[in-house]
Amino acid sequence: MKNINKLLSGLFVLILIAACNDGIDSISEVDSGPDAGAPVVNITYPVDGASIPSVSLISTVNIEFDVSDDIEIMTINVAMNGNQIASFDTASFVDYRNYSAEIPYEGLTIGFHTLTVTATDIAGNSTVSTSNFEKAPPYSPLFAGEVFYMPFDNDYMEFVSLTFPEVVGNPTFAGEAKLGTNSYKGAPDSYLAFPLEQTETLGTAFSGMFWYKVNSSPDRAGLLVIGTEDIAENRNQGIRLFREGNASEQRIKLNVGTGSGESWNDGGVINVAEGEWVNVAFTISDTQTVIYFNGSPVNTATMSNPVDWTGTNNITIGAGGPTFSYWDHLHDLSAIDELRLFNTTLSQDDIQNIIMTTTPYEPILTGETLYMPFNGNYNNLLNGSSASEVGAPGFSDDNFAGGQSFQSATDSYLEMPIGGLFGAEEFTAAFWYKVNSTPDRAGILVVGTPDIAENRNQGFRIFREGSPTEQRIKLNLGIGGGESWNDGGVIDVTAGEWVHIAVSVSATQSNIYFNGEPTLTSAFGSTVDWTGCDNLTIGSGGPTFSYWGHLSDLSLIDELRIFDRALSQEEIQSMQ
Repeated sequence: MKNINKLLSGLFVLILIAACNDGIDSISEVDSGPDAGAPVVNITYPVDGASIPSVSLISTVNIEFDVSDDIEIMTINVAMNGNQIASFDTASFVDYRNYSAEIPYEGLTIGFHTLTVTATDIAGNSTVSTSNFEKAPPYSPLFAGEVFYMPFDNDYMEFVSLTFPEVVGNPTFAGEAKLGTNSYKGAPDSYLAFPLEQTETLGTAFSGMFWYKVNSSPDRAGLLVIGTEDIAENRNQGIRLFREGNASEQRIKLNVGTGSGESWNDGGVINVAEGEWVNVAFTISDTQTVIYFNGSPVNTATMSNPVDWTGTNNITIGAGGPTFSYWDHLHDLSAIDELRLFNTTLSQDDIQNIIMTTTPYEPILTGETLYMPFNGNYNNLLNGSSASEVGAPGFSDDNFAGGQSFQSATDSYLEMPIGGLFGAEEFTAAFWYKVNSTPDRAGILVVGTPDIAENRNQGFRIFREGSPTEQRIKLNLGIGGGESWNDGGVIDVTAGEWVHIAVSVSATQSNIYFNGEPTLTSAFGSTVDWTGCDNLTIGSGGPTFSYWGHLSDLSLIDELRIFDRALSQEEIQSMQ
């Protein structure tokens, strides 16, 4: 009976198998064919020619690659600079024809490296793939003479020498930055100290620069000090950059040791209440020191002899430290960012270039093509170009936005090519203006054609006319076959105030605004014509509009902006 049951059970299983296979072809072995070629090796990271940045001298890199073969992969070997760092064989492969891997490689040093991946298939065919790449230094000096750079992005590394300072006390970070992710912030009885060996090449030409957000408590502090520790209150060697003041104003000062004596530079005052980042720079030559705020000089002092470094052995950052703690120049609780030192005497142009390079200006509105703050230079911060000087134009310390403002002089003005400044049919010019009614008329901003006498059918002319008490701002616009006039509005000369002037030109009309309010609108039937126009003249009628007495303007101009479109009233008001 048992045998019969077994036979029935077997028969049932056979029936099930037949049913399951009904309609399905049986699996048949397929010949893989002859080996058609060597494996294909693709290194996906680091790719050939790559530059890998790192803030560490030694770091880890994740090597990534994939290998494929038409038959079967047998072995894969990975080498760095000729030394094998990994190998794989058939025991590692799930798919014998395709393999991908990611290998962490520790100990990658700064410099050039060669990564090699070699794959061999079952027939003995081999392929070698190579990637030549660089682990770049954490920082390469950006500017001539730069020997020291600390970005303070959450650590105290000095990026040129790749070293760290001695940390005294418990300095910290501000949790904010002018650039990057953080900045230095001092603490009571705390500072950073670097060995002077880092500045052996400074010589007698020396400069420093950093961004600074002042904390007026305590009311005085050391900022950057290089001094001698062996003589009490010795200021005949090294330098001392420090601040003194009160809750509303802090003055940045510099003391330089000249061997047998000292030189003092009383610098300039930072408005504490503004709470803004200020770029502080100082330069030392054999004969003078200069202190700059935001690229503009605030004070110059003479020296009888060059700076003397004898006996100095440390750079102290964020306090007077062991060599200048007297007179209560102790720790500084202010924020310091982007500290750079140079073994050269930077010029004003050098300083402004560094500021513009590291903190490029960002347009405040769409279509902005020119911004000139006139802080000691005639640069357009949108592209770094500079206006040409004719005669002897200059600057005034009277300003609207801080720093300086532009002031022309008799038979003087600025010129700048107009390429890229104005739209084909629209533009806006805006600036802050403090009028000087002498002479009683003058050109302010002019674009014209120099080849035709008294031609007003091209370009435009913003100018003023009036008396000692009133000056009217006007616009003349060239529209090809004729001209359009806008008699604008009147400025009260006796008020002696800064007025924001904006001239907006569309394809059909012009508007003149004072302090964001329209003074007059003028309509016309043709768009502005730029034919034959080459230059923008600033501060005078210049060569194209000197007639009718529209010569140089002795008024003050600040924060000049040009746009290649007609701004709305709301946009003009946003600039105030």
